[in-house]
Amino acid sequence: MMSIDLTSLWLSFKLATITVIILLIVGIPLAKWLAFSKHKSVPFVTSIVVLPLVLPPTVLGFYLLGLMRNDSWLGSLFIQLTDSQLIFSFTGLVIASVVYSLPFVVQPMVNTFNNIGEDTVKTAQSIGADKRTIFWKIILPLSKKGIVSAAILGFVHTLGEFGVVLMVGGNIPNQTRVVSIEIFNHVENLELQQANQLSLILLVISFAVILWMNFNNKNTPILT
Repeated sequence: MMSIDLTSLWLSFKLATITVIILLIVGIPLAKWLAFSKHKSVPFVTSIVVLPLVLPPTVLGFYLLGLMRNDSWLGSLFIQLTDSQLIFSFTGLVIASVVYSLPFVVQPMVNTFNNIGEDTVKTAQSIGADKRTIFWKIILPLSKKGIVSAAILGFVHTLGEFGVVLMVGGNIPNQTRVVSIEIFNHVENLELQQANQLSLILLVISFAVILWMNFNNKNTPILT
């Protein structure tokens, strides 16, 4: 395998790891709120979270590109703080990946929290447990399997991103050229053997993850 392919693989694994860590930090409290809150805004927030599932990646990438361009408030602020641009950078890829993979991590956790049920929470409240204790001592331990599955699903989904990362990150070697873009480059150059090697790696990883989740979540839906 060419060294450039190994670099793209490493970049993709790095991107997926950072993305999942951020999504777990943001997604666990968000999923808990969506699962247990009775606020009127829950359907609206849920729709925003799920939107990347149905929105074409190029459309999402286009709007993210507009949000992060150098003359936007976010892009200009990033330039002022870091003296580097946000678009066509690894940081931009991370932001785009977090947005694009959000439903693949949050929705499974919402399903997991829903399976715990309000009765369990109310029972804990009736014996004097506060919200923090309920979350750390009851909800999280009971949700461990679902959270792990959500994290792995988000990781694999990030590995296979193409449209969004191409729009936001471009095709810069050693910076934003992730494995999916590398596969596209090989196919475009008729380097089918190299493309097949990278594709096979992603295929095996994806199948192994799906198989593992099917064995470990027989009675728990991952996505709805």
